Amino acid sequence: MNITKSILSAFALSLLILTACGKEEKEDAKSLFPEEPFALQVQEGTLHGVVMYPTDRIIEAVVILVPGSGPTDRNGNNPQTQGNNHLKLLAEALAENGYATLRYDKRGIGESRDLVKKESDLTFDLAIEDVVRISKGLKSLGFSRLILLGHSEGALIAEAAMTKEPLYDALILVSGSALPADELILNQLKSSDQNLADLAEPIVASLKNGVEVPKVPVSLFSLFRPSVQPYLISWFAYDPESLMKKIDKPVLILHGNRDLQVPVTDASVLFHASSQGTLKIIEGMNHILKESPEDREGNLATYSMENLPLHEDFLNKLIEFLENL
Repeated sequence: MNITKSILSAFALSLLILTACGKEEKEDAKSLFPEEPFALQVQEGTLHGVVMYPTDRIIEAVVILVPGSGPTDRNGNNPQTQGNNHLKLLAEALAENGYATLRYDKRGIGESRDLVKKESDLTFDLAIEDVVRISKGLKSLGFSRLILLGHSEGALIAEAAMTKEPLYDALILVSGSALPADELILNQLKSSDQNLADLAEPIVASLKNGVEVPKVPVSLFSLFRPSVQPYLISWFAYDPESLMKKIDKPVLILHGNRDLQVPVTDASVLFHASSQGTLKIIEGMNHILKESPEDREGNLATYSMENLPLHEDFLNKLIEFLENL
């Protein structure tokens, strides 16, 4: 069984970071709201993003949108699922309600593709550091309040960034997992193929202890290839539930009950670990924040519907939280 062909194997797909980043992205449709390029100089070059403003361009609060796993660009799109624009649509909805946003292309993706020369240089710690650097850059632009919003794997990155620097006023976790990545990968493998899970267990245990595995079975090579092991080692070190216990700012946890990639029960775990958490389960919403039919085929079809709007109740709950900060 080829686990990378299933969209449920989200964390297998997340490791295909450099296999797709060289593809050309289609030109973005012009936004209804004013946008300005955001360029952050890092040691390896320039990290690129864009700030979207409300029509009145008042600079006060900005919501930093941290994208999910794999070759996901600033708009929430990646080559595996074509386009659904969930992050761009989110930015536009926030602008319509008076909030600026920052969207960015991760290292190796979109306009930031040249920041990664070889896959082994990429680590989860670097992804966290980039969010902190972006945040400091936004402070220098005059934004007085910073809110982190992490989607999927970006939720864990946002949680970790919150614990690194006292820069933020609130945290929003959308479709975030409550399990450490090593447990997630093994659980997904067990649900797909127990034989693969048995082969993976000693590899995962070694990486969890910070020790690379030079020889990987062919059936697991795409997931545990040597060039991606530095990323895995750094990723496995973070436990979402433990991080939540360290955060003393308001937290909103949003999760759809039709999420095929992260169980909705994870939202409750994160909520109970948080001292200032608010939990909202969105009926009928899937992993990419859109209204979804109950059947799996119909759910997955929404991943390629770039003009399908975001779930209305999700947006209402999000705006309500921001207005009450």
